[in-house]
Amino acid sequence: MEQTLKITSVLADPTRYYIYQYITKKHGEVSVQEIADAFSIHPNVARLHLTKLEDVNLLVSETQKTGKGGRPSRLYRLSDDVIQLYFPFRDYQLLSKIAMQTMMKLGEAGKQALYETGKQFGKELVENHLANEQATYPLSFSQKVDILKKAAETAGLYPTFDIRENENKIYFRIYNCPFKEVAVHQTDTVCHMHNAFIRGMLETLFTEVELIEEENMIDGCDACSYLITFTK
Repeated sequence: MEQTLKITSVLADPTRYYIYQYITKKHGEVSVQEIADAFSIHPNVARLHLTKLEDVNLLVSETQKTGKGGRPSRLYRLSDDVIQLYFPFRDYQLLSKIAMQTMMKLGEAGKQALYETGKQFGKELVENHLANEQATYPLSFSQKVDILKKAAETAGLYPTFDIRENENKIYFRIYNCPFKEVAVHQTDTVCHMHNAFIRGMLETLFTEVELIEEENMIDGCDACSYLITFTK
């Protein structure tokens, strides 16, 4: 609880909160000067905000020599630790582990139910965005991609997309896995379910979708990377 209070106190400052949001979407390291430029503040002020975020373990940093004989620069990135802000504390990770293990004890029927449920949730997420956008059919390709991006962001995936429309391909990278802490212990089950979730999103928008996993952050990669091929 004490750590939670420290984190909420640090994020109560609007500039600091937006700096943290900026870094979560950066998918990499940032320097003091980059933050100073992005938020039009003095580098000393930027350094203060970054230090306070690091003090509560939202960020970690390391020094990098410039090679020019000057003072080494300090680079900041997101901490790997999961920050949970619940009042009072609720252990949803434990609940997810219990639910996952219960499903696995049901054998193949339990696994299939888990994957189908994951796929259904992905489908419903996209359908909700379509309803909110009051989309008219048929959707253009750009509309489909826009909905996919919004749905992935809503799911907290911190996604990036490399669109190859002429090749009917999308390279899709996820920098945040909402299930990472559970996936570490039950990798195959959780990743298969998450893939089904993504497939549900895609099949709501495209036909004849193929989802190929190329990298997995559980294996030490920076992101989970996918190649998506589709028919419009």
